Amino acid sequence: MGERKEGFSTSDYDFDLPKELIAQDPLQDRASSRLLVLNKKTGETSHHVFHEILNYLQEGDCLVLNNTRVIPARLLGQKEDGGASVEILLLKRRENDIWETLVRPGKKLREGARVSFGGGALHAEIREVLPDGNRLVHFEYEGVFEEVLDRLGEMPLPPYIKHELKDRNRYNTVYAKYDGSAAAPTAGLHFTKELLERVEERGVKLAYVTLHVGLGTFRPVKVEDVREHRMHTEWFQVTKEAADAINSAKASGHRVICVGTTSCRTVESAAQLFLEKRQNGEERGADLQWVAPCSGDTSIFIYPGFSFRVMDALITNFHLPESTLLMLVSALAGRENILRAYEEAVRQKYRFFSFGDAMLIL
Repeated sequence: MGERKEGFSTSDYDFDLPKELIAQDPLQDRASSRLLVLNKKTGETSHHVFHEILNYLQEGDCLVLNNTRVIPARLLGQKEDGGASVEILLLKRRENDIWETLVRPGKKLREGARVSFGGGALHAEIREVLPDGNRLVHFEYEGVFEEVLDRLGEMPLPPYIKHELKDRNRYNTVYAKYDGSAAAPTAGLHFTKELLERVEERGVKLAYVTLHVGLGTFRPVKVEDVREHRMHTEWFQVTKEAADAINSAKASGHRVICVGTTSCRTVESAAQLFLEKRQNGEERGADLQWVAPCSGDTSIFIYPGFSFRVMDALITNFHLPESTLLMLVSALAGRENILRAYEEAVRQKYRFFSFGDAMLIL
């Protein structure tokens, strides 16, 4: 028999989505979003309100949350030679005042080009054009860069959101702590501080990890065989406190529930790293451990066939057709289960994508 290819074609992850279901604005109350619960074994679905997530969390579980903070990474300026309007999107700080960026229009911003923002409060020089078209940019300014950026920058909303965001805090989680993301870990947007307090009152341990989300999240898969796709790299960190909470839950037979695909990618990256170190003899006497404190860059790509070492359940939003995120949730629950659940969500008029409703995969 030949290899079963179903699930390895990008087109296997396509679905029809009416444009009116793409959420353009966040709800007034974060926790009042709808929640579709999917049983990954049976494919059965049920419909709830997000704050009812409490009914599915048990004492001893560990809830993993990504505490990255989205920065106002979108800068609109003028080319100093000619005054043409340009846009620079900050992706990753390489060192001090040098950032990897996405620029538009690219043809106007070759090496050596200079851009001015905010009437000269911030200047940028294109230092290098990278193989993927991104630019290394050096910024010049007076004072503290973060304060300048806070004054001049805009939140980098995904291209499918056309409405202006009136309160930039709504594109950050209530527990956002460390600056560095170009996109929000959107599953966490549904939690309020009060709801997280109630989660802890149930005896659920909160583990905060960090993954700075890059815009590669929104880049389409351009190859037909998903196994040939190469993921962008993102910086992540798992602290000792988070690792202890995760290992404790696993060792006692409880669940690790990730809030969002970024939390999932973080813990599974840490698990892969731990396994490699143990196999190399670098981690000894750690038979009951699943992850260890670590940090670094990850380009982990999770698609059907992936073996999850840490995550047992996932809270996530509804993702774009043919996206790597849709492939990730399909790896957890099965592609057919996911596509059926998405059809149900469309029928029930759930709100999709970053400001949309949520799904719990158990």
